[in-house]
Amino acid sequence: MYLITVFGNLLIILAISSDSHLHTPMYFFLANLSFVDICFTSTTVPKMLLNIQTQSKVITYAGCITQMYFFIIFSGLDIYLLAVMAYDRFVAICHPLHYMVIMNPRLCGLLVLVSWIIIVSLFYCTALGVYLSSAAPQSSYTSAVASVMYTVVTPMLNPFIYSLRNRNIKRALMNSLGWKLSKGQLSYC
Repeated sequence: MYLITVFGNLLIILAISSDSHLHTPMYFFLANLSFVDICFTSTTVPKMLLNIQTQSKVITYAGCITQMYFFIIFSGLDIYLLAVMAYDRFVAICHPLHYMVIMNPRLCGLLVLVSWIIIVSLFYCTALGVYLSSAAPQSSYTSAVASVMYTVVTPMLNPFIYSLRNRNIKRALMNSLGWKLSKGQLSYC
């Protein structure tokens, strides 16, 4: 899952950076979201994989503080980018002729709040449920599943949800990999 997350997000960054047609705000935000997802997952998963391999659950105090610092930074960046992307799409759909000039702080704040509430319900509730419910009896299996959901599964699915279903991203990715689509068939150039 970690490799799928890293390679999927790297492919999105490659496709966007290699195709000049994708140098627009929407794709800029998608590339940044992919980068943040790689960083977010990379703050915890390598140590987790090492712990699984060595059967050790030890982390130094400095390592724990460093890991939590970057975890909080990248999760906050993820939320911020999702809010910016929501605002960008709103303006593009509802006000296409004024897309480059509309910057209403009130509306932007409202969209950020709505995005924040959605992300909190999908993302942070799981995290808080894992880390704040230590007083309640629960299985370590339940905690592990919830932790994997928000640290690995969400960043792994973001390229598929936001990018790989996009026709322009697919075309740019095929071009950057040297493949071409001809009449519904995939061939190597």
